[in-house]
Amino acid sequence: MTLKVLSLASLSVMMLSACQMAPQREDLVLPVPDSYAIQSEQGNTADLKWQQFFVNEKLQKLIEQTLIHNKDIQLAALNVQQVRALYQIEDSALYPSIDFAASGTRQRLPADLSSTGNAQINESYSATVGMTAYELDLWGKIRNQSDQALQTLYASEQTQMSVKISLISELASAWLNYAADKAQLALVMQTLESQQASLALTEKTYALGAASKLTLAQIQSTVAAAKVDIANYQRLLKRDKNALDLLVGKPVSAELLPVESLDEVLNLPNVPVGLPSELLEQRPDIKAAEFRLLAANANIGVAKAAFFPSITLTANAGTASAEFDNLFSGGTGTWSFIPSITIPIFNMGRNQANLEVTQTKQEVALTTYEHVIQQAFKEVSDALVDREGYRQRLSALEDLYRSNQESFALSEARFEKGVDSYLQVLDAQRNWYSVGQQLISGKQAYITSLISLYKAVGGGWQQPIHQSE
Repeated sequence: MTLKVLSLASLSVMMLSACQMAPQREDLVLPVPDSYAIQSEQGNTADLKWQQFFVNEKLQKLIEQTLIHNKDIQLAALNVQQVRALYQIEDSALYPSIDFAASGTRQRLPADLSSTGNAQINESYSATVGMTAYELDLWGKIRNQSDQALQTLYASEQTQMSVKISLISELASAWLNYAADKAQLALVMQTLESQQASLALTEKTYALGAASKLTLAQIQSTVAAAKVDIANYQRLLKRDKNALDLLVGKPVSAELLPVESLDEVLNLPNVPVGLPSELLEQRPDIKAAEFRLLAANANIGVAKAAFFPSITLTANAGTASAEFDNLFSGGTGTWSFIPSITIPIFNMGRNQANLEVTQTKQEVALTTYEHVIQQAFKEVSDALVDREGYRQRLSALEDLYRSNQESFALSEARFEKGVDSYLQVLDAQRNWYSVGQQLISGKQAYITSLISLYKAVGGGWQQPIHQSE
């Protein structure tokens, strides 16, 4: 018993005094400017949850279904589960593995093999508890292996969050595509209805000789062109529905498809962008890259530990007897204690090469981390530029649409009074219809820029996540 206590005490002291050979984490100077070129709203983006950003109840229900049924989300969750199990395997090496073993043997020896000249039966029984080849972590090798696995786990959790962000943003954009194509279809249906009414009236006046065949042919061509656009947007709506089904992971019910006008969908809150330094805590891809950098640091510690001796312990205690009935009787106790040491002497430079590999991987991880930060800064900057540009463009399109709508109405009135030919009406209608299409596309582009900005700043998606140790 005293031996066990001394051994455990010595073990604890040696583990606590283990050297830490992994490089210490250093503060990084951000490879981006301190602020964005376009003035942005200040605030904590994480406080704006996606339920507060996507206020439409139908879209919220679709997002909730997507987080359950989408296969990319499921694969990301399974990957996290796998990496978590790998971490548990690595972390278990920090502690000795205690096993219980029991065995029994009965053996008959023939007379010509027996020392007594008579056949005999030999028996032996044993029961032991002990550990096998437990390595003392004198140089931090095992602790760094565990830390590497832990940082990899953190990185996989952040990658899972990145998948979720991309997926929900893609779903919102696909839902918006459906709403925009539906608005385009409604516009062309309105145009067709007006053109068919004009065609019916012109056919009557043509039959009476009050309208030319050219006018009739022009109206017939506009009706045919509208029917072509209707067929095209009906096709696009079916494709949009297929995209939504794939993203959600199951068929989307009709009641969850958008029926609101784009003006209602435009009602999205402002996104507080904050400063570039805040991206380090808001963007999960940046945090994942940081954890991979920390994992690479830990790998350097593992590689350095290979240059030093390793000590392993094998020990057990138990009881053994030639008779099963006496297995636990007094005087049958056994024990063994087998320490061993391995000292690297010559390995053709393998350890040095392995250290150089890990150091290079650490430099790659650092460069990747900086690149991810730069990419995130660019995405936010581009989203700010797009939001401002599409906002101004949308305002101009609204003015242009109103003026073309008025021009179209005046042209129809002048044609009905016989002042102008139908060619002027046709040109005015084409301009109104074209600007109407541009206005719908402009609204869609502006809403998309808001979604892209919310995605770029990484706000509102976060869940409580582990912090690096």
